[in-house]
Amino acid sequence: MLLWIFLVLLGEICQVPAVGKNSSMTQDSGIITANVGQKVTLKCNCEDESVTFLSWYQQILGGKPVIISTRMRNSDATISPGYKERFGVFVNHNGGINDLTIKDLRLLDSASYYCGVLVFNTIEFGKGAFLHVKASKSNINAVVHQPALEPLWAGDSVILSCSVYATVCEGEQSLYWFRHGAAQPAIVYPSAGQCEHILKGGYGMRNCTLKLALKSVSSPDAGMYYCALASCGEIVFGNGTRVEILRDSTNQRFLLVYCLSLALAVSIIVILALAYIMYKLKKKSCTVCKETVSPQACSASDTLSQDADILHYAALSLNRTRERPHHEDNVESVCVYSRVKSRKV
Repeated sequence: MLLWIFLVLLGEICQVPAVGKNSSMTQDSGIITANVGQKVTLKCNCEDESVTFLSWYQQILGGKPVIISTRMRNSDATISPGYKERFGVFVNHNGGINDLTIKDLRLLDSASYYCGVLVFNTIEFGKGAFLHVKASKSNINAVVHQPALEPLWAGDSVILSCSVYATVCEGEQSLYWFRHGAAQPAIVYPSAGQCEHILKGGYGMRNCTLKLALKSVSSPDAGMYYCALASCGEIVFGNGTRVEILRDSTNQRFLLVYCLSLALAVSIIVILALAYIMYKLKKKSCTVCKETVSPQACSASDTLSQDADILHYAALSLNRTRERPHHEDNVESVCVYSRVKSRKV
């Protein structure tokens, strides 16, 4: 028993927090737009004092993450070769500030940037921010159109569509999907699309249609979804499609079914109550009708109606056998009527 208690206490003492839940690391996310030649700062902050190692990574479209800078918590950052000229990291030795600064922006700086921290021998990345560097004058002629989308119920599925019309240039042309403002990371979705080449005005044109399927959407999927064309060293974004998630459809439908069931139950109860009230009123009216006509009157009436065909009346004339008073002299006769009832044999 003592050994078991000791092992339990040892397990509680040596329990290690889950990775990614206690780092408290935050960074800029979504899509950040800037022009060529400008300066931009991507913020990153980690308040967890147990984190001792911080870094920055760059991932160009279709490429792998490349490390930009590394530093210990209480030391300056070390910038990787190839980034020293225009990249710098602002640090706060008393805290976890690890902001990345890029000056004299160029088109090739368009990429995803991730802030990373080392937590218990595991590197944890932020949501990531995509830096879109725009040229003052575009070298390509492209139009990207995205239709609007109606609000969705949680659990619904939808297919986002996008049409791209652009000139054909040397090099590879790629199509992508970006997400901005969502609770989830700004993941880049590469898309092959369906494209066809056409000739217009002596120039080769490319007409493409992109689709992105979202299945069983939930609140973290809400945000702006952008279709983009990477061509001739530039990236052209569409106007975006907003995905708005309404309340949970399961709860809404359950509430609707519950309300309809309740209304049906109330209706049935009201109908039964009305039927019972009508029955009682009818019964009471019949009782009042029967009490108004007495049973003796009803029986006498029935007897008279039954014996009407067998009644015989006789008039008897009585002669005066003796003298009567003077006031009866004017009465010539007295008629007496008798009812004789005969039984049918």
